[in-house]
Amino acid sequence: MKGFDETMIKNKRIGFIGAGNMAEAFISGLIDKIIPASQIQVSDIDKNRLNLIHDKYGVHSISNNNELFQNNDIIILSVKPQVMKTILTEIKPSQLQSPKLIISIAAGIAIKTIEQYLYDHLDTSAQKLLPVIRVMPNTPALVQMGMSAFCGNQFATEKDINTVIDILSAMGKVIAVSEDQMDGITAISGSGPAYIFYFIESMIQAAENLGFSEDASRLLVLQTAEGALQLLKQPGANPVTLREQVTSKGGTTEAAIRVMTEHQVKKTIIDAIKNAENRAKELSQM
Repeated sequence: MKGFDETMIKNKRIGFIGAGNMAEAFISGLIDKIIPASQIQVSDIDKNRLNLIHDKYGVHSISNNNELFQNNDIIILSVKPQVMKTILTEIKPSQLQSPKLIISIAAGIAIKTIEQYLYDHLDTSAQKLLPVIRVMPNTPALVQMGMSAFCGNQFATEKDINTVIDILSAMGKVIAVSEDQMDGITAISGSGPAYIFYFIESMIQAAENLGFSEDASRLLVLQTAEGALQLLKQPGANPVTLREQVTSKGGTTEAAIRVMTEHQVKKTIIDAIKNAENRAKELSQM
């Protein structure tokens, strides 16, 4: 995949409908690496949240979603899936004078759903001016360590794709996938940080149960997790080999792994991720 190229969007105006945590991650990355706050406009139904983002980053705030749509070259739909259809109805254009790029980061909302609303009054020539790209980021984007995946509709050009890559690269890593893989992406990397937090939460609780202080437990577990991750990133490393290297026969690690195996922890994790994918599919039907 191509490298980061800020020239692709440095003169673009970007509007966010929705000012939640993920929108904030985008805004922070964009201002830090690509464009000034003066080129970003944000709307949100929560006025307190909107004011916070405005005060923190210096972006323009606006209350009218349709006006935001008209004002910007790139519109990022960063709202909850349950309100997406309402938002699309509000911004649905009757005509277009210039190209605009739609980027949706709502989990489970298919491109065809967005097209049904936004293309309703547009002929094919106008639809070509309004490409749609679906993105699934994750919360580590808040510290520019995110993992994002994207797919575009038939009108997304190479330039549009590269624009999205540049935006997402400001927050971490990015890969292109087909849309039929997006529900799986949602279940793996979209929801994935929560699974890791859950496991770390459990390890911290175990350390405290063994008599360590809260601070000591947190240090022990977080440094262990970070070190293990760095080992996994070494060339040729894989989790099975690394686990086996730690698991001496008859030792303490083997005793712990035996309990996890008896409780089918691996199967539970796999089943849980499948359940997340199923829920993503359900959301796409709403």
